[in-house]
Amino acid sequence: MQNIKIGGVPEHFNLPWHLGIESNQYVEKNINLQWIDYPGGTGAMCEALRNKDIDMAVILTEGIVKDITDGNPCKIVQTYIQTPLIWGIHVSQNSRYTALSQLKHTKAAISRYGSGSHLMAYVNAQDQKWDTTTLQFEVVKNLDGAVDTLTQGTADYFMWEHFTTKPLVDNNTFRRVADCPTPWPCFVIAVRNEILNDSSECIQTVLEIINSTSTNFKQIPSIDNILADRYKQQLEDIQKWLTLTEWSQSQLSTNMLLKVQDQLYELEIINKKLTPEAFLHSF
Repeated sequence: MQNIKIGGVPEHFNLPWHLGIESNQYVEKNINLQWIDYPGGTGAMCEALRNKDIDMAVILTEGIVKDITDGNPCKIVQTYIQTPLIWGIHVSQNSRYTALSQLKHTKAAISRYGSGSHLMAYVNAQDQKWDTTTLQFEVVKNLDGAVDTLTQGTADYFMWEHFTTKPLVDNNTFRRVADCPTPWPCFVIAVRNEILNDSSECIQTVLEIINSTSTNFKQIPSIDNILADRYKQQLEDIQKWLTLTEWSQSQLSTNMLLKVQDQLYELEIINKKLTPEAFLHSF
């Protein structure tokens, strides 16, 4: 039995992985796929990949591109979610800020440096034509930390996936002032180079299984009810999310990779651009 540890956020995007694990699809192929939740998001997973705590991750595209540029010995093996991630921009319900334009020169809560909440603050600032060199940050580790920080007023706004944070908007913990979609496919699958070298066939099998599951995911009977119950979401929100979300079974294109690099470079999040071979692995 081949042991593979995979990390991902505890969000509805990743239910196809759990369905495959729970139905023993990986075990049937002699793979013990161990899922590890990372509520801290992409920054935490980049660190876990570097530390060899996990072998692969379902991770934000912009985050892993930055970390591979910074020396993380990993490769992207496939796009997982083809559509953009919709980042809600949130303030505390009691905040004096009511519009996105008012957040210029305020402090953003981020899970950690290098995380999606950190990198997308730059993308949003660029979209709003703010001076990105003046951005201020408060590290909060995860969504619970953001709730505490915004409520206490030590940071002013927090960017996190729209539907994951919707219950906090519904219960008047947060107020959403705007949305900011990623300009690229949001999630990719990254694998440590050591694992790709030593267990290439195993990783190919893992991808075959998840691709089979994700291809038919929306056709699963009552999948909207299953998602709403499991992730404590309103059914109408899950139904809307399903219409906006498309899974992928293909590698990230070199053109899209170049687009991600170009934007991160323009924002001075990375200080160099690498060839596609530095990021992408083909079997």
